[in-house]
Amino acid sequence: MIAQFFVLSQRGDNIVFRDYRGEVSKGSAEIFFRKVKFWKEDEEEEAPPVFNVDGVNYIHVKIAGLFFVTTTRVNVSPSLVLELLQRIARVTKDYLGVLNEDSLRKNFVLVYELLDEVIDFGYPQTTSTEVLKSYVFNEPIVIDSTRVPPLGPASMFMQGTKKMPGTAVTKSVIVTEPGGRKREEIFVDIIEKISVTFSSSGYILTSEIDGTIQMKSYLTGSPEIRLALNEDLSIGRNSSSVYDYRSSAGGAVILDDCNFHESVRLDSFDVDRTLSLIPPDGEFAAMNYRMTQEFKPPFRVSALIEEAGQLKAEAIIKIRADFAASVTANTIIVQMPVPTYTARISFELESGAVGQTADFKEGAKRLEWCLKKIVGGSEHTLCAKLTFSQESHGNIAREAGPINMNFTIPMYNASKLQVRYLHIAKKSPSYNPYRWVRYVTQSNSYVARL
Repeated sequence: MIAQFFVLSQRGDNIVFRDYRGEVSKGSAEIFFRKVKFWKEDEEEEAPPVFNVDGVNYIHVKIAGLFFVTTTRVNVSPSLVLELLQRIARVTKDYLGVLNEDSLRKNFVLVYELLDEVIDFGYPQTTSTEVLKSYVFNEPIVIDSTRVPPLGPASMFMQGTKKMPGTAVTKSVIVTEPGGRKREEIFVDIIEKISVTFSSSGYILTSEIDGTIQMKSYLTGSPEIRLALNEDLSIGRNSSSVYDYRSSAGGAVILDDCNFHESVRLDSFDVDRTLSLIPPDGEFAAMNYRMTQEFKPPFRVSALIEEAGQLKAEAIIKIRADFAASVTANTIIVQMPVPTYTARISFELESGAVGQTADFKEGAKRLEWCLKKIVGGSEHTLCAKLTFSQESHGNIAREAGPINMNFTIPMYNASKLQVRYLHIAKKSPSYNPYRWVRYVTQSNSYVARL
């Protein structure tokens, strides 16, 4: 049971506010934003998703740069409310097409209509896009796709040799094309977030992939679809050779565990690794999976830091892209904490470096190396010269690091999970909807120790 729901911008502006029970003061949004912006407790830089102020529980998630927040005075399940906030954001995106401050402000009437159907007197009712169509009648004001921030090459969908920009998936599920017709198409995203920890000598200590097969359907008439995955896909680690690197080179994909959307039927999954389903309207995760089998990480990261005279040290960071030259990683950010007594840092980028910047974040005491893109097979090096305000009294490598790396790699997946085909049941001989597939790999926790 929740008392209030509100959405705040990054500046703290109140975009949406609904008070369901009148149990919490109207100034709760300002109290929440001040607490989050100036969080000082538990030596953490960011506020946790759940915290209490003066007897009021604040539960929030940050999505697309917006704070989705609920308040309550009762002891509710945090997991339930966090999942509710995620689903409210998802269904809002389904109806508006784009989830940002501009779209919420222009469609506030539709958003409040959705909220009144999703939550009644503080109790969740339904978050199904399909069910809500029967009760929500306002049409969205569509945001021009040219005003949507570009997502880069990672936003490209593929169908054979054809390409479709990622903005195609930002359409509302209830808006038709000009002329009253509806474009028949379905989008499939295989999104993987990888976590890797390297030792100081470059060996892999831990590795894990959290993946999801996400769909967004614009198909009419509820046709059945069949999604076929790798024939050699295995679920569960029942072999002693799972962690043998040579066994994974043979092409077999071994998942630790997985779960499926409620609409997925697994009648033939054990036989031919095919998922059958009638996709609901809007965006949904058809399958979530986890993999800890040893895989080839997309990047190798190594670093060395050593003293270079009195009150000075030198750090060298190397990145090697271990994927095909036809693949390009985007928006790479490498961060390394430095000793707290570091006064300044001078950087030496490699000769001919294009699209690279390096900076010393003095307040956070870390260096930050940004690369616009990295082509597969290439290697990049950064040399940083540190100047200290006092002498080091120990092993300098223990006072610096570890290195953390963030990146996005479009049309690449580390697990080798593939969509063999996507078959849609034909309603007529001329029925031929578009099928778009996109692979994206992102870093979740990519760490190298010094």
